Amino acid sequence: MPSKPPGTLYRGHEGMWSWVAHRITGVGIFFFLLVHVLDTALVRVSPEAYNEVIGTYKNPIVGLMEVGLVGAILFHAFNGIRLILVDFWARGPRYQRQLMIGVGVVWLVLFVPFVIRHLTHVFGS
Repeated sequence: MPSKPPGTLYRGHEGMWSWVAHRITGVGIFFFLLVHVLDTALVRVSPEAYNEVIGTYKNPIVGLMEVGLVGAILFHAFNGIRLILVDFWARGPRYQRQLMIGVGVVWLVLFVPFVIRHLTHVFGS
């Protein structure tokens, strides 16, 4: 009988971990969009309050949160494509591990340059 990681009912293969990460990134993106819609709607109520709220976003902590947001969006998008391939391509389930590696490679290729460029703006003068 295959062993499972302690404290879980799952075996820990790439399908399960991508499922967990997909849900976590989806919830995070949802809450970002909720806050974004609310703070953007504030401009109709009071442009001064809107400018004040936007001003509070211009700090390094929010800059780091933006890195997390972009990482979540990239993963969620490419993992979503992987899920479509697994669900609708007859050979998809057989190549789940390779597709997950592909998601990781594409994520790194796009995310690392973004992080470098973004953090130079956040922490640069």
